[in-house]
Amino acid sequence: MIVDAIYNTDEQLTLERLLQWHRWLFPADDRRLHQIRVGQLRGDEPMQVISGARDRLIVHFEAPPREGLGQALATFIDWFRTSLDDPCLDPLLRAAICHLWFVTLHPFDDGNGRITRALTDLALSQADNQSISLYAMSVVIFEQQADYYRALEQTQRGGLDITPWLVWFLDTLNVTLEQAQQSCTHTLARNRFWLRHASDQLCPEQVMILHHMLDTDDVHSLQSISAGQYQAIAQVSKATATRHLSDLLEKNCLEKISAGGRSTRYRLLLTNIL
Repeated sequence: MIVDAIYNTDEQLTLERLLQWHRWLFPADDRRLHQIRVGQLRGDEPMQVISGARDRLIVHFEAPPREGLGQALATFIDWFRTSLDDPCLDPLLRAAICHLWFVTLHPFDDGNGRITRALTDLALSQADNQSISLYAMSVVIFEQQADYYRALEQTQRGGLDITPWLVWFLDTLNVTLEQAQQSCTHTLARNRFWLRHASDQLCPEQVMILHHMLDTDDVHSLQSISAGQYQAIAQVSKATATRHLSDLLEKNCLEKISAGGRSTRYRLLLTNIL
């Protein structure tokens, strides 16, 4: 579903496409789904988002009634198509409005949040108009669920002013882009490092250790390593670990970051790489 949303940006949004997304979420052979209308709009039962114990249920949100849902969804789909070319609507605000509108309709028995996030990624991908997508806002929204539900509830229970929601959405998008930038920086730094040392004739243990040090989430907090750690991870003798580390120093793969002796530690030499 996410792949379809991000990469098939030229394909028109239709009711059938949304229903297909819903079918992809819930495989037909899953017996636990007998109460979910897979690939169909929800039934006549009230659709509520609740929390708490049975005797103290809190209703955070109640979706519009089933009657008129088909027409409301058709109106949304038509807006989604036509708003793409609206010069008066910022593409990022379009994505924010799209998210709020669809999740408020809550057209399915289950999976509304995931489909809403996919629609958001579709709207953002249409705004980028790039062949390769380097970020997905749905990931960050999922990571910040508590703040997300709080922002939604405040907006859905308020009046017609959705400015607070738009602000929250743009702030979260900014976090998404910052994370994507960090990930790209890390990937590029890692690739440049291996290109620089492609002809160094490193032994398998050295390559393994360098991979271990490079494979961190944040390129600015790359791990350091001691001779003892090298020995344990590479499963080599103390003498071999010392020899390997000296070789990595000579080849400018590593640099010392502390005094000699047992306290000596080594980190990746990333000068002119970051």
